[in-house]
Amino acid sequence: MNERDAKARVADRIADREDDLLSILERLIAAKSVTGHEQRGQTVMVEEFDRLGLEVDAWEPSAEALEDHPGFFRTSSYDEHGYEGRENAVVEILGEGNGPTLALSGHIDVVPADPESAWESDPWTLRREGDRLYGRGVSDMKGGLAAILLAVETLADEGVDLAGDLIVQSTIEEEAGGVGGLLSVLERGYVPDAAIIPEPFGLPNVGIASAGVMFFDVTVPGKKAHAAWGHQGVSAFDKACLVRAALEELNDERQASIDFPPAYGADPSLEGRVTNINIGVVEGGDWPASVPAEILMKGRVGWPPGESRADVRDAIDGAIEDAANDDEWLAENPPTVEWTGWNAAPHEVPRDADIVEIVSGNAESIIGKEGTFVGGNAALDERFYQRYYDVPVVTAGPYGPNLHGVDEYTTVTSLLETAQTLAISAIDYCGVAETA
Repeated sequence: MNERDAKARVADRIADREDDLLSILERLIAAKSVTGHEQRGQTVMVEEFDRLGLEVDAWEPSAEALEDHPGFFRTSSYDEHGYEGRENAVVEILGEGNGPTLALSGHIDVVPADPESAWESDPWTLRREGDRLYGRGVSDMKGGLAAILLAVETLADEGVDLAGDLIVQSTIEEEAGGVGGLLSVLERGYVPDAAIIPEPFGLPNVGIASAGVMFFDVTVPGKKAHAAWGHQGVSAFDKACLVRAALEELNDERQASIDFPPAYGADPSLEGRVTNINIGVVEGGDWPASVPAEILMKGRVGWPPGESRADVRDAIDGAIEDAANDDEWLAENPPTVEWTGWNAAPHEVPRDADIVEIVSGNAESIIGKEGTFVGGNAALDERFYQRYYDVPVVTAGPYGPNLHGVDEYTTVTSLLETAQTLAISAIDYCGVAETA
């Protein structure tokens, strides 16, 4: 079978397999695999691999084995749950020739569906309305995993023997940083020549970049006193407002000077906001009638390719130090900054990489319209491939504008188009084995 015939047969067959797609996705959504509790979803993936006659390598990651890697950090899900009972699952489909190896990779974990009462229906039960599908994970990214399974099964059913190997990866804790997931997979030796991850970037748009993301804690001291004698104390809240103002000024300066067009390629509202500093949690004080002695602010900084993590840390540390030096109290009692949790560097893949051109061209042909290169405003597992193993990777997945939100949804059409793009791109990249 030549490549042209193989691609036509596979694309047509996938278009007719809507019921198979929904059957897989229904089971995946019902497996409530919130980060830290991924095994229920992973069990479904392993059962699907078994059904397809594929030998599964499943293992629990080891933080100790990964801690010397430059991409390692202790994730919040590891600190809370450890890695026991949280397996990654990988299968290898060996090619029949000497073609390159392609990985199709996705994460099985999802974010919580709280508040579940705000959903129109149970978030753990797949609901269909016309072409739309609702449920936690339908787009991010159990829909992508279902598309991978459908693509792999259709290639086998249509008798398409690839020349290169195909590696299928189902990983844990992407939502918390992916260290125990994709990094563990790569360190186990499953390093391909190229990779595709079907995150919901909305084909025919394809992702070629991710953002750096770091979390930080700022502890601002004050002096406790009874509110009636408040003049004898120093409000940590008032001093924290000075620090917050300095970070806001830094944020404005950075947003005015840093540009990365792919970050707003599919969302023009992000132009001028491709980097951001956010204070997401503020804690402090212990009594309404007491001047607060300490305020803790928990923040996140995100930025596109172009800066190192050290550069970004220095900028934030410097802004806080300058604010403290300008205040008599804080100069003598400086805030402390601790970098904790997420510690991800950005990545960017060359637009002319073979896998980028293959996937982009196939997606545009299948969907019938032009796409654009996107990415750089959120952290992704893709960074592990590109930064640490020099593996070009493209993000190519379904429509999913409401990921992480209430009533998360995608469409049947975009999932089928994703499966077609994955299968046809595997044929193009790996090649079809020669027949005698």
